Amino acid sequence: MKPTIIDHIGVAVKSIDAALEFWEGTLGVSCHGVEEVAEQKVKTAFLPLKDSEVELLEPTAEDSPVAKFIAKKGEGMHHMALRVDDLEAALAELKAKGVRLIDEKPRRGAGGALIAFIHPAATGGVLLELCQRQA
Repeated sequence: MKPTIIDHIGVAVKSIDAALEFWEGTLGVSCHGVEEVAEQKVKTAFLPLKDSEVELLEPTAEDSPVAKFIAKKGEGMHHMALRVDDLEAALAELKAKGVRLIDEKPRRGAGGALIAFIHPAATGGVLLELCQRQA
């Protein structure tokens, strides 16, 4: 199950457009598209860095997990995603070890990646996403 790389850091924002003013305008990091992930009620924008990415997450509904996060904690780091080669095997291994999972089965995330979340109670308070990128 060993993760291979930090895939991305998710940042909850009220407005992707406003956040891009800083990321693109100030830091010079170019966004390679905005995508809506209807199942998760968010719009996402990925900003590639050398070996990983920053994912901006804007809620599209008041009842989305990201909207609830912003209401409770404000804008900021939402999750860290680790890339794995075989997400189903990773989830089975974690479940066998008694790790508290949010997702016991992979689901589709932005860019067609398979994703699953591990509950912050199991990770010392960090919402951890496991991510398997499609070839």
